[in-house]
Amino acid sequence: MHLAAFLIAGNAAHSQALWRHPQSRRGGFLELDYYLHIARTLERGKFDLLFFADRLAVSTRYGDSHLHGLYVGDQDATRLDPLPILGALAAATSHIGLGATRSTTYSQPYSLAREFATLDHLSGGRAAWNVVTSVNQGEADNFGLKETLPHDVRYDRADEFLEVTHKLWHSWQPDALRLQQDRYADADKVAAIDHQGAHFSVRGPLNIPASPQGHPVIIQAGSSDRGQDFAARWAEVVFNIQPDLPRLQAFYRDLKNRAQQFGRRPQDIRILSAVMPFVGQSRQHARELQEQANALADPLVGLSTLSSHMNVDFSGFALDAPLGDVQVSGIQGLFKLLRAISSERQLTLADAGRLYAQGVLTPQIAGTAADVADWLQSIIAANGADGFVISPSHLPYGFDDFVDQVIPELQRRGAFRQDYAGRQLRQHLAASP
Repeated sequence: MHLAAFLIAGNAAHSQALWRHPQSRRGGFLELDYYLHIARTLERGKFDLLFFADRLAVSTRYGDSHLHGLYVGDQDATRLDPLPILGALAAATSHIGLGATRSTTYSQPYSLAREFATLDHLSGGRAAWNVVTSVNQGEADNFGLKETLPHDVRYDRADEFLEVTHKLWHSWQPDALRLQQDRYADADKVAAIDHQGAHFSVRGPLNIPASPQGHPVIIQAGSSDRGQDFAARWAEVVFNIQPDLPRLQAFYRDLKNRAQQFGRRPQDIRILSAVMPFVGQSRQHARELQEQANALADPLVGLSTLSSHMNVDFSGFALDAPLGDVQVSGIQGLFKLLRAISSERQLTLADAGRLYAQGVLTPQIAGTAADVADWLQSIIAANGADGFVISPSHLPYGFDDFVDQVIPELQRRGAFRQDYAGRQLRQHLAASP
């Protein structure tokens, strides 16, 4: 079983009520020690990695304004740049993987390759890049585009972006750096890449020697058909959100098959599914913790984030009407899932907004440590996932109960590692418990 932690460097995570939770340290997300506690807790729990989701704009789609999202404190109200935070966490930890989101639409391959090569060096081989293509109009407005790129064009650009960054990361052979008295490097082991493509022209080579991992671990979360092909080609970790076992199994089976079509082995991709656990001393106590967190979720907060994710303004839709068949240009796979859940449960738009505010469709588990361990193991045994992305209901202490109670239970059962297999993230992901 592999475990990652989902974070946003801001006021929310999947739960958009996180900043309002009585156990959250209000405003702590602007302070370094907030993130230091989280990282040290997760490393104590032997997590494979933590990663920060990111977006490059406040929410502006709901009501065609930034006012609503900031007033209610939705998922995009504040997002610090995660890479400087990871630099600080690299100095305070020694084993846990460190992942950050960067966009292939609003970045350039050369500068991004430098950022992650630097992080990989300074962390001793623990860097991970969560690849996104960016979907909403607010981001386009901040980078001088009149509208977002079409869905498939974003992924075509992303494919080329990954080709270029991989060429750059490997433009230095591992033994090119010599540091001898009369010779800094073997120049003949450092090559220009001379890339000329539809989207990028990059000469290279990178001005950073080969990093410990060679290149960062690639994380991807695309759930559309095109997004899954992209993940099958490039990703080493795939993060997904599915509400039940049949959907988990279908996603798992489909993506593993797609990987083989790109000449990769099924085990080359670790599929980690999101879950929000509520761990109690009893089942009743756990349900009370869950109800407390969910009661804070405002439907209008969820609809603000939903508008941003789907690039559609939901402010003009009737709150007491079904979600309906809306055409979206944003995160299509996630919207397809929300529409299916809404139809199955006969949800109104307000109901869908509340569900989205509670956790962006992330399934929740409430129970004792043994109950949570049972559920996690059952999903692995049924080929629904290779592991999980744990999402907190509050911070900075939202992972403590899981680490202190569920991890020992999994270790006792032989379902999770007792210690790290090595220093590098790719070693964690390759190892079995």
